[in-house]
Amino acid sequence: MHVPSVSHLSAEDPEIAGLVEAEARRQYEKLRLIASENYVSPAVLEATGSVLTNKYSEGYAGKRYYEGQQNVDPIELLAIRRAKELFGAEHANVQPYSGSPANLAVYMAFLEPGDPVMGLSLPMGGHLTHGWSVSATGKWFRPVRYEVRADTGRVDMDQVRDLALKERPKLIWCGGTAIPRTIDFPAFAEIAREAGAVLAADVAHIAGLIAGGAHPSPIGHADVVTTTTHKTLRGPRGAMILSTAEHAKAVDKAVFPGLQGGPHDHTTAAIAVALKEAAQPDFPAYARQIVANAQVLAAALADRGYDLVSGGTDNHLILIDLTNKGVAGKPAAQALDRAGIELNYNAVPFDPRKPFDPSGLRIGTAAITTRGLGAEQMPLVAAWIDEVVQGVSKQDETVAERVAGQVRELLASYPMPGWAPAP
Repeated sequence: MHVPSVSHLSAEDPEIAGLVEAEARRQYEKLRLIASENYVSPAVLEATGSVLTNKYSEGYAGKRYYEGQQNVDPIELLAIRRAKELFGAEHANVQPYSGSPANLAVYMAFLEPGDPVMGLSLPMGGHLTHGWSVSATGKWFRPVRYEVRADTGRVDMDQVRDLALKERPKLIWCGGTAIPRTIDFPAFAEIAREAGAVLAADVAHIAGLIAGGAHPSPIGHADVVTTTTHKTLRGPRGAMILSTAEHAKAVDKAVFPGLQGGPHDHTTAAIAVALKEAAQPDFPAYARQIVANAQVLAAALADRGYDLVSGGTDNHLILIDLTNKGVAGKPAAQALDRAGIELNYNAVPFDPRKPFDPSGLRIGTAAITTRGLGAEQMPLVAAWIDEVVQGVSKQDETVAERVAGQVRELLASYPMPGWAPAP
């Protein structure tokens, strides 16, 4: 049963409705450990599927190119106000379609083609849009890449400073997609000031932890902050850019008309709803529980002999190097999916294997925390992961099927927002 209902979809297009139903059941029956995923509330789902999808609103509130904005303008202004209040930012733009377009807007606001830009190397946990070679950002700008230390798995801040002073990038990125440790925003800010660079913090993964006080904030350190609105923030698939007042005009101009046309008003409304939810008194406890679950799960995996990049985690994310288990990341991830444990294979720092067949697994605890699982369930999750990985190494196909049944049995006691099995 869907909340909100999809009865009209079922009547109009049963083929699509059947796939949506199958996806809902899949999400209900699996331990969802993909670090970039979560469950949104029924209120966010309703806003996302509302009649706002009918409207076109090119421009900004009070300065639109289309008429009929009497309701859209207040929605966008409300989302902006809530974003500024939640994160303590001087300016917020809630129009970017997703994280990558938000990051591209930062380039357009501050750089010219060919300018040097510095970011964490993708195989070390950075993001494609931080100047990696296959991305437009690596083709249109001159990338300078820093790394993590081989002995600690943590960002080498000495290397960051040396590279910044040598290469003088116009823009320095901190943050990424597979960073299990706290980001030292003050240290990055000091280096950026010394090098004369703009500092951009990409907090897409940890925005919800920041909002809930479970991770330090880049506000007051970074000139500009980008984030998606899903992941730990538990909103719709969208993005935001936060900045100082000094850079507000450049950021807004880069988003529109620089990169985008009309914003997706239904997404803006859903972002506003998610921001209101993140401002509620229970959200900090949720954010802290995400971290607690990750740390207990990491410790349980380490106790079973798993090699964790950086030795553990400070946030929602765990990165495992499976080399010592004699199993590659891709077959392990595929077997775990069959076992009802959804995660992704991932490169690890200094990975000798190819990106599409890497050595590691990436795990996140946001979605299972939303379902209500706590630290007491994490040793069991670790045991299941270990059973399946061992099954892969022994080519035992029966393990996954058995574990999948046990996962379904456990999750039947934890409701899923937005869907429940028919009684």
